[in-house]
Amino acid sequence: MRLVGAAALYFALVFGVGFLLGPIRVFWLEPWLGKTAAVLCETPFLLIAMIVAARWVPRKVALRAGLGSLAAMGAGALVLQQIADFAVGIALRGMTASEIVANFVTPAGAVYAASLLAFAAMPAVVNRDRMRR
Repeated sequence: MRLVGAAALYFALVFGVGFLLGPIRVFWLEPWLGKTAAVLCETPFLLIAMIVAARWVPRKVALRAGLGSLAAMGAGALVLQQIADFAVGIALRGMTASEIVANFVTPAGAVYAASLLAFAAMPAVVNRDRMRR
């Protein structure tokens, strides 16, 4: 249960930051800079949120600091993030599932895909010093 709680909390913290930054990106930066530049402006803030949350959450929930546990935390959070991403895209942005998937082949989508990989990997990456072998 700690693993599920860790994944959910990590997801909630980073998704919350993204949910706050999303309207700034979509309504202010994208019309001014274009989609790719807007995503590139948002990404460092999301990476900071990932680093802080990935470091704090395992300690907060007393998750075992092994590679398997930390990798599962990241993978579980990624699953939750993708579910939420589809829900937000469909419900709030009026996109279809195929439009959401098609976004990944755009330059902005490639940046987003890289950030998703970072999101999944971050718990293991930032807790290397705490890992039990």
